[in-house]
Amino acid sequence: MSPLKITTRDVPTGPVLEILGDLDYETAGRLRELLPGLVLRPGQRLVLDLAGLTFCDSSGITALIVVRNHAQAAQADVALAAVPDHTLRVLRIVGLDQIFALLPDSPAAQP
Repeated sequence: MSPLKITTRDVPTGPVLEILGDLDYETAGRLRELLPGLVLRPGQRLVLDLAGLTFCDSSGITALIVVRNHAQAAQADVALAAVPDHTLRVLRIVGLDQIFALLPDSPAAQP
C-alpha cells in the first residue's frame, strides 16, 4: 500500500491536482475533502495528474466522479492526465473513458 499524497498547483488553464499513491477506500475521502477549498471558475479546466497513481479501487473511481461533478457545478471542465494502464483499463470497462477527457501526458512535465 502506498500512502496517498495530493499536491495542488495553479496553471493558467486552472488547477492541477497531482495524485500520488493509492486512491482507495482508505484514502479517497482525502480527495473529496479538498474540493470545497478548490477554486474553479467557469471555463477553467481542472486536471488530475495520475502519473503517480499506484492503485485505484471503486472508492477511488467514485472520488473521481465526485471531482467531475464538482467541476461541472462550477461550469468548469475536468481532465485526467497520464492515466496508468491499470486504471485506464478500469475506466474503459465502466465507460468512464467516455465522460472524462483523457490527456496522454502529465502537466507536471510542462513548464
